[in-house]
Amino acid sequence: MRALTTLSVVVLASAGIGHAVVSSLDAGITRVDAFKDTKNRPRAGHGMNVLLVGTDGRDRITEHERQAYRLGGAPCHCTDTIMIVHLSEDRERATVVSLPRDSYAEVPAHVDETTGRHHGPHPLKLNAAYAEGGPQLTVRTVENMTHVKIDHYLEVDFTSFMKTVDVLGGVQVCTTVPLKDSYTGLDLAPGTHTLRGGQALQYVRARHVDGASDLGRMKRQQRFLAALIGRATSSGVLLNPMRFRDVTRAVLGSVRADEGFGTDELLDLGRAMRNFSPSSSEFTTVPIGDMDYQVKGIGSTLKWDPAKAARLFASLRDDKPLTVERPAPRGPAPVPVEVPPQQIRVQVANGTGTEGLGKRVDAALAAAGFATTHQPVTAAEHDVRRTVISYDPRWDRSAHSLAAALPGSELRPVRGQGPLLKVTAGADFKKVHKVRADAPAQPEASVVRGNEVTCPGATGA
Repeated sequence: MRALTTLSVVVLASAGIGHAVVSSLDAGITRVDAFKDTKNRPRAGHGMNVLLVGTDGRDRITEHERQAYRLGGAPCHCTDTIMIVHLSEDRERATVVSLPRDSYAEVPAHVDETTGRHHGPHPLKLNAAYAEGGPQLTVRTVENMTHVKIDHYLEVDFTSFMKTVDVLGGVQVCTTVPLKDSYTGLDLAPGTHTLRGGQALQYVRARHVDGASDLGRMKRQQRFLAALIGRATSSGVLLNPMRFRDVTRAVLGSVRADEGFGTDELLDLGRAMRNFSPSSSEFTTVPIGDMDYQVKGIGSTLKWDPAKAARLFASLRDDKPLTVERPAPRGPAPVPVEVPPQQIRVQVANGTGTEGLGKRVDAALAAAGFATTHQPVTAAEHDVRRTVISYDPRWDRSAHSLAAALPGSELRPVRGQGPLLKVTAGADFKKVHKVRADAPAQPEASVVRGNEVTCPGATGA
């Protein structure tokens, strides 16, 4: 995630900035020989494949940042984000494939970077390849697992991520449910938020806001990246030479790239991606066949689905899009919610003196997919101004999903009410907004376009 943030900033900025400025950036990037001793590599496909790795790097942060954003603990020589970004040969499309860090992997023979010991091929979790053999072993392991030839390697840490987001003026994200993670300190109420660097880092690191753990986190990372691309491409902030200078200062000193990722590549990408937008990008996670694949000495890992993963990576090699062009929906886009409306039972009551309001609200909710009783009742009160959703706290996720369809309504917890949610229609009722449930993080993750996972009506302003 952090690495791709930097890549987006660099290539978009280079589209409008001269060769001299980009050359100075090239000169400041720390180089790493990520392809040393690589043998029996996959055949080259079409387009460009960049392996993007986010490393810990907490030894570079200030004490204030460490405490404010829950970044305690000793720095580790490890990776917590691994992605393949495929840029199509015509440079009109980017495909981002997240590789779970707990993926079951089999590393080839290598020399341990820390101990100097020779190791034969053996199993481990994917993120452990970096600790044992650095960028070289990480590249070799990913190529062995995917049969996709990696053209470039890019590595970024916490510091550059936070500073880059701040230089862009923050990035907008939205949520229909509270996001609270005691480990990272993330605490977002339902709604739209503009996250600055530190908060953005909490958002993309959080693993304990739901039961999806790392898979849920990768989904939020993909949302954030789509929003960041929208911010960078629509606001024009990167076309300002002074702003570009600030961006380069933010990322210099914490970026490591392979020797071949230089000025000419940056300028080429910048020119090609001048009109890039969220709709030009697509995101997915490698399909998982076993969510709890036990390995002796390693523990629980994620085992990829061999057939589905093979089809996914074949599409990357052949430069084929993972999604098809979809016609633009008529009217406002549905609001994403956590619980499908078909699973939410609703009883409607008319809290006003307006005759027929209860039937109108019931019919509108049913048309939006909610499981209404189709038998609206009259509330005890007849002067309700603001629509009220009464719900049992045990069904709070359903309540927040229903509230997304009735924006401005009041959520009122009632212990012991049970699974049936009650809507008391008030004088403020205007219409029911359409909602859609995001597919939960599952072994076979769906593919989405960037514009499908950003906030409805979001702009770069």
